[in-house]
Amino acid sequence: MKKTHIKICCIGSVEEASLAISAGATALGLVGHMTSETDIDQIIQHHSKVNTTTIQIVDELTNGTHVQLKGALPSVKIVQVLHILDETSIEKAIRISKNVDAILLDSGNPNLNTKELGGTGRTHNWEISKTIVEKVEIPVFLAGGLNPENAAKALNDVNPYGLDLCSGVRTNGNLDIDKLTSFFKAINNTI
Repeated sequence: MKKTHIKICCIGSVEEASLAISAGATALGLVGHMTSETDIDQIIQHHSKVNTTTIQIVDELTNGTHVQLKGALPSVKIVQVLHILDETSIEKAIRISKNVDAILLDSGNPNLNTKELGGTGRTHNWEISKTIVEKVEIPVFLAGGLNPENAAKALNDVNPYGLDLCSGVRTNGNLDIDKLTSFFKAINNTI
């Protein structure tokens, strides 16, 4: 049986981390500054302060490449977020997959004047996500609008390596134990 990895994102305290792990999370997304570094020198500098095992990049790199970042931090996993806007996301995912350790498919919109880089609570076209999962050879996480009510459908329809949740397991911005419990119950009945 395939193990589905579950990342609870937007963790803002030790208490939230403990709650997520107790509920069954296999990974945590920690909240840093609410900006997205897109320059590899800034990413490396940020990493030197937090020393995480994984770096998630939520926007396109503007200075440097994934290959350069991996060369500078060879033991750190690099996850690139790809916001699914339309069918062009498929080719973009295939291209990106050659230079990162995993891809996270989300429902933001980096093309807006004020970029949406996650935490929107919206789903996107899961048919596009399913195609990406089928075409790339690295792990793919599905994010965007996931909650206890649609988690099983997401797993069945897309078959991702893992799910990434933020707003779907929160109430008033706080991690909600009832929503977490409902979410894990829903996916445990699926996997």
